[in-house]
Amino acid sequence: MSKIAQDFGIQEALDRLGIKSLNNGTSTGSNNFSSGEELASYSPVDGALIGKVRTTTKEDYEKVMDAATSAFKIWRTKPAPQRGEVVRQFGDKLRELKEPLGKLVSYEMGKSYQEGLGEVQEMIDICDFAVGLSRQLHGLTMHSERPGHRMYEQYHPLGVVGIISAFNFPVAVWAWNTALAWISGDVCVWKPSEKTPLCGVACQNIAAAVFKENNLPEGISCLINGDYKVGEFMTHDKRVPLVSATGSIRMGKIVAQAVAARLGKSLLELGGNNAIIVTPDADIKMTVIGAVFGAVGTAGQRCTSTRRLIIHESIYDKVKAAVVTAYKQLRIGNPLDQKNHVGPLIDTDAVKMYQQALYKVVEEGGKLIVEGGVLQGTGYESGCYVKPAIAEATNTFEIVQHETFAPVLYLLKYSGDVENAITLQNGVVQGLSSAIMTNNLREAERFLSTQGSDCGIANVNIGTSGAEIGGAFGGEKETGGGRESGSDAWKIYMRRQTNTINYTTELPLAQGIKFDL
Repeated sequence: MSKIAQDFGIQEALDRLGIKSLNNGTSTGSNNFSSGEELASYSPVDGALIGKVRTTTKEDYEKVMDAATSAFKIWRTKPAPQRGEVVRQFGDKLRELKEPLGKLVSYEMGKSYQEGLGEVQEMIDICDFAVGLSRQLHGLTMHSERPGHRMYEQYHPLGVVGIISAFNFPVAVWAWNTALAWISGDVCVWKPSEKTPLCGVACQNIAAAVFKENNLPEGISCLINGDYKVGEFMTHDKRVPLVSATGSIRMGKIVAQAVAARLGKSLLELGGNNAIIVTPDADIKMTVIGAVFGAVGTAGQRCTSTRRLIIHESIYDKVKAAVVTAYKQLRIGNPLDQKNHVGPLIDTDAVKMYQQALYKVVEEGGKLIVEGGVLQGTGYESGCYVKPAIAEATNTFEIVQHETFAPVLYLLKYSGDVENAITLQNGVVQGLSSAIMTNNLREAERFLSTQGSDCGIANVNIGTSGAEIGGAFGGEKETGGGRESGSDAWKIYMRRQTNTINYTTELPLAQGIKFDL
């Protein structure tokens, strides 16, 4: 165990989460088994080895699916409020283990400890939301056009839900899906990112304990580990009616095609190229706070991170100066140390992509006004720490059109009215999160209108980063069109059924059709 890990109690956190030096990476509840190769997890904080898991083989996967499909037959018969009670207990376990799980998220992924705690709190919040929802999985009752008939609709569990999550939110996104799937009567098979496997093991340990305490089948919560090939087990499996995948657009297109080929359902949460529009009526102080956190929070590795700042020409220099000044105050370093604002990127491959983006923006004619670079020396031995950078650019640059998962912010200038800014904001293939900073009511409403932002999330006077549990989370265009978390996102985890009951002695046909025998 490294010095940083010792100083910040990582071993104690691992112990409380039931993680040993080598954990099997495949499990059905607490039944752990794996016959695949070892997969090591190294911390981007200091480059130290945290632990290892074994990857899931096809034979292992078949055992998982046998357990999951068997568990579904039992779990679906439990009344939804009873399922909600189990989810409530899971939320309480998360409350007890919030500190160690938050530390593991921070150490294995690299986000700040406060963000790690915040991510676990999102898990707790979605459990609370799901508990209430377990008593509200209702359909509609409709009047039939045929006398003596009653019509209504209801929702039934789908079956096995496959979840593929990304490294940047190694626990929360799984919980968003799982809590809703569980109260819907589904069972879950989860493949966490191969970059954060121990977070998956920790969550599985917590869930398994809850199901065991309730004498419920272990297959309700299953874990598999490995690279994209393991994910393909689920995407091509007809026994998995829904695959929820979070990651890059490239990955999402592959998953969507594979699932669609077997006429399955996919829930996709893919890339974002999020912008904040800053109008002449914006509050500059609020703008700086929203833009800076949005751009550098989680070291720019959020799908909702702010990539573009679209500023009106009349205030461009003023806003630029304020943001540049704020960047000078950023502290980069060990994310477990709460004095630091920015932690490391996930690995050295991410660092290379960051460097390529900075090179590309200059090559295309842009100008770096806050120069980036890779940090070296004491405290930066992992090679994953970089400086948040700002570049002046235009929306037509190829690099600006792509999502770089790193703290690179592009400043774009617009003239005229807010419609021009909205055109720039919408002028990318991604459509996740968006925001406008303005105290002008007409501008705000124009931004939120049918002719405004084309994103799944549109905010006024807050940034692009982050979302509340109560609202449906997701985006349009090449972001995938999926919705998770709040509102009526639960419906995708269930199958819809329309029912008609005839309580007469006659059989009238719809639309008055006569078919006399």
